[in-house]
Amino acid sequence: MTTRTTTILSLVLIVAAVLAGLLLWNRLPDPMPSHWNAAGEIDGYMSKFWGVFLVPIITIVLVPLFLVIPHIDPLKANIAKFRGVFNWFIVGFVAYMLYVYALTLFAAIGTPFNMTTMLLPVVGLLFIGVGFMMAQAKRNFFIGIRTPWTLSSETVWDETHKLGSKLFMLAGALTIVAAFLGENGVWLILTAILLAAFAPIIYSFILWRRENP
Repeated sequence: MTTRTTTILSLVLIVAAVLAGLLLWNRLPDPMPSHWNAAGEIDGYMSKFWGVFLVPIITIVLVPLFLVIPHIDPLKANIAKFRGVFNWFIVGFVAYMLYVYALTLFAAIGTPFNMTTMLLPVVGLLFIGVGFMMAQAKRNFFIGIRTPWTLSSETVWDETHKLGSKLFMLAGALTIVAAFLGENGVWLILTAILLAAFAPIIYSFILWRRENP
């Protein structure tokens, strides 16, 4: 996907979300639901203004940040090698944020559903997308598993990201499964995320030590 297409799609999605919020404004309560517990039940609220505008504002701030990263990274030539995949990730992230936003609006107008069951499969897909991007990522300072050891060696970077890619995809698959396990699924998700987050860091150090005994 080209950067121009990424920018246009992201803006269209964000504008559509804001318009949906404005069209529903008179049907939305004040305050609106803003937080759910592990059982998928509402346990927090925020004002209607922030309920309608917070997620679009966060998204519209993050998208330009994502788009500028490839231009300011000292290793931007490496990012260019997987820029198409990174652009897909940007659009996927925007879609994820606006999916959460849509669920919030539906909950606010009284649509019955379990937030955990509706949200976790999409979180799992996001993890799988991150894992796929990791498999393509080349050494840079912003995107990927950036430890002192991966940044100092192409070989350590590549091998660490092969492992990280598999672990994030596994975490995504387990998160999807956990969506149907109720509150017990929380422990499965935490275990998968902690493994995906910390195992590659430790692995990168081990690989670096092998290169530099």
